Amino acid sequence: VGAKGGFVCKQLPKGTRQEIFEAGKECYRTFIRALLDITDNIVNGEIVPPVDVVRLDEDDAYLVVAADKGTATFSDIANGISDEYKFWLGDAFASGGSVGYDHKAMGITAKGAWESVKRHFREMDIDCQSTDFTCLAIGDMAGDVFGNGMLLSKHIRLQAAFNHMHIFIDPNPDSTTTYPERERLFNLSGCSWEDYNKELISQGGGIFSRNVKSIKLTPQIKKMVGTQKQSMSPNDLIQALLTMQVDLLWNGGIGTYVKSSKETHLEVGDRANDALRINGGELQAKVVGEGGNLGLTQLGRIEFSANGGRINTDAIDNAGGVDCSDNEVNIKILLNSLVQNGDLTVKQRNKLLHDMTDEIGNLVIEDCYRQTHSLSITAKSGVNQLKEQVRFIH
Repeated sequence: VGAKGGFVCKQLPKGTRQEIFEAGKECYRTFIRALLDITDNIVNGEIVPPVDVVRLDEDDAYLVVAADKGTATFSDIANGISDEYKFWLGDAFASGGSVGYDHKAMGITAKGAWESVKRHFREMDIDCQSTDFTCLAIGDMAGDVFGNGMLLSKHIRLQAAFNHMHIFIDPNPDSTTTYPERERLFNLSGCSWEDYNKELISQGGGIFSRNVKSIKLTPQIKKMVGTQKQSMSPNDLIQALLTMQVDLLWNGGIGTYVKSSKETHLEVGDRANDALRINGGELQAKVVGEGGNLGLTQLGRIEFSANGGRINTDAIDNAGGVDCSDNEVNIKILLNSLVQNGDLTVKQRNKLLHDMTDEIGNLVIEDCYRQTHSLSITAKSGVNQLKEQVRFIH
């Protein structure tokens, strides 16, 4: 059973960014300790319930935490607390960290999601690894899923992208010259769209701040988004980008940008992006790749799909990261038992984990490939499987 968890930092200090960050880490420690305070442990093969806790459920000592937005670098902190509590999972408690699989270095989440993208294009009789295609993307090259994703095909023609700071527009991109530039940005620590070589941007394009009141539209931008307006506010321009005709929408950022026409912005629950959000029926991308979570509401996906779009869900597309973490946890559980029995040293275990990186990556990508394959077969069966579908729902 999986669940989303989180914590709210209250009464943060009014100091430097580093002081606020350290206070946030302390809140995280409190949160993790609270989880372990009410979780069963295993000692010498026996379940040991937490002290002074009234348990209304059965024995359950399996608890792992996964890195997410804001806590992606906190795995070592969580594993340190796991060691402090002598929790049976040890450093398998939080995947990743200094002795785990680095998802960004492996690019595993993006690679898994790209299997979905490749299949969508393949079913349109297009090989996106050898044929140029246009792309609109959410995020920036500093991000794991965005950055890795935008390097998975040398034939991406990235026409536009946006994050919380900038809007990047390249109306007629050259895939051969822009790919190396994206690669350079990805390898540049703490990069932003401002660092992009503007000489490589095609005529009429540019990099615009989202803090300005108005952006003057060039003839090329007008043609790309399909408008006759002379200028737009940054939010209106992003909304126009989301509704433009493009081959792929790649979501590698944070926020919910597509809902159903039957839903209100209030129901979506992402107030920060209310001014940008469009309806599924307005989204004109042929394919959506959901590297990030919650880019569309489920009803928004259905509306887009019913309108001819190709999409899975975020849980399907970005399963690679979760799959990789699951493998890491299970391997560590197995190897930790050998370490405890004296058959393996910690150093040997760590080397073995490292040596298996490529193999684990290939297994995860194979899972993602097969998962989307099974979905395609089921979709193709359609009405022929109606009885099975009804039985599954009920």
